[in-house]
Amino acid sequence: MLALASILSLESGALVESPISEIALPLIPRTSKLSDHLKFSSGNVNESDPCNISGKLSYWQGVRDGCVGLLDSRLKWGGPLAVQQLCASGTPLLLMGLLGNDVLNASHGNDHVNDRVGLSPIGVVWTISSLCHCLSGGALTYRQILIRNEHIKLFSNLICDVHINLVKCWIGPGGGRAGVRDLINAVIDLLAFPFVALQNAPGLPSATASVSSGFLLNIGSPGQRVCMEDKGIVKAIEEDIGKYIKILVEVGVPGIILRCLDHMDLNDLGRPVAFLAKMVCHRPLAIQLVSKGLLDPNKMRKLFDCSAPKEVTLDALMIISDLARMDKGFYEYIKGASVLEFLKDFLLHEDPNMRAKACSALGNMCRHSAYFYSSLARHQIVGILIERCSDPDKRTRKFACFAIGNAAYHNDLLYEELRKSIPQLANLLQMAEEDKTKANAAGALSNLVRNSDKLCEDIVSNGAVQSLLKLISDCAVSALNPSRNDSGNESPLKIALFSLAKMCAHPLCRQFIRSSPLFPVIGRLQQSPESSIAKYASAIISKVAEP
Repeated sequence: MLALASILSLESGALVESPISEIALPLIPRTSKLSDHLKFSSGNVNESDPCNISGKLSYWQGVRDGCVGLLDSRLKWGGPLAVQQLCASGTPLLLMGLLGNDVLNASHGNDHVNDRVGLSPIGVVWTISSLCHCLSGGALTYRQILIRNEHIKLFSNLICDVHINLVKCWIGPGGGRAGVRDLINAVIDLLAFPFVALQNAPGLPSATASVSSGFLLNIGSPGQRVCMEDKGIVKAIEEDIGKYIKILVEVGVPGIILRCLDHMDLNDLGRPVAFLAKMVCHRPLAIQLVSKGLLDPNKMRKLFDCSAPKEVTLDALMIISDLARMDKGFYEYIKGASVLEFLKDFLLHEDPNMRAKACSALGNMCRHSAYFYSSLARHQIVGILIERCSDPDKRTRKFACFAIGNAAYHNDLLYEELRKSIPQLANLLQMAEEDKTKANAAGALSNLVRNSDKLCEDIVSNGAVQSLLKLISDCAVSALNPSRNDSGNESPLKIALFSLAKMCAHPLCRQFIRSSPLFPVIGRLQQSPESSIAKYASAIISKVAEP
């Protein structure tokens, strides 16, 4: 068993359809047989346990390694049926017992096991991987494995400093720095399962979106497939996610994952940082992560290092962005992380995903208050941000408009620097852009007149008011005769009307609007069946009538 399991482990990335799996699967004992092997007591030499081969294994292997290794391969390649059969036999709890050293020692009260262990480090990794596959076997199994404080504590102990140092010193299979990496990654895949499943559930933003966090964990995860195979599990995960997060906090998982970063090479940080990015999206976990030093400047410098893997840097950017969006209380810690120079460099990065996420992060850093305004000016970031409005990448343009709008929202400190953005924003309103990009551009123009009138002349002379009127005119037909298909679309019309209403507070803008040939369109929109559109149109008509 061990020999075959060791060979198959070399093909860990093989897909179900691969030639390797087609050849190997018939050689692996059936799930029920493997499950029976796990139930034998290795302390009773009278039992015909194929795993009980004292004297034939080196001291670097565990007596259960081969069995769990083949079990992992069968679950990986056998599909949902293999998982369901295994879960029905109660094997997941046996695997939990193995991890807790119950099967070999506690279960039968044996004081000696012929100086052997049940699982070596590589056997532990195979066992965790098998449990991860079992999570998709049904709501009951999922809850038995993950929604139990003592189980999360057990998994966490496997990646605590003491155990990691032992694995690092182990010179057999599964030891050394590579073994530490595999162990940490296996535990993270297991603990991240609920977050991956929910992120891929129908109705939620796709995990393949350019701004999703922890994308690396989604690849090949049972959690990515479960939402398509069993809606009951997804429902159970949704119902229990609050309880699960509470358990993670109580056990201290966020801090343990943070400490794992110190045990791994920079090139191996992809999965741990991806898990951090997923946890940051949940307030209780985010608070504990920040309190445990997530935003330590030395740690951030490491994650943003130019030699770091791309996925690590992207997730680090999302961590900053999500924390900034969640609560202004994190602003002080983000400032202490000293990341602005890194964000400035990422605005000029050759990778469009880097540029887009840097824009998004800066936008969220200006979302709740003007806390970072002076820092943006001091680091000369605003000008580069404006340039991103004409970026060749559409997502970067969208988030650049978002960031500029927030940089103008709270006060007029940055208005002089933002003056140069007006032609860019006006131009975007007339281009073939996504509706969200146009809405962001219209909103940014609104904020440029929100706090003072110092930019009104530029707003008019650079065609921004005219562009808003033209956009409103183009959208008016569908607004007056909305179809069922239009109702779900995010139209920039409302934001454009809102922006124009804000501009009407200033005489120069008001005069231009009143004299425009497109102004009558506003009057017709008062008859729109959508109340918010009619309300904004009426507000504009009322304000324009003022002297």
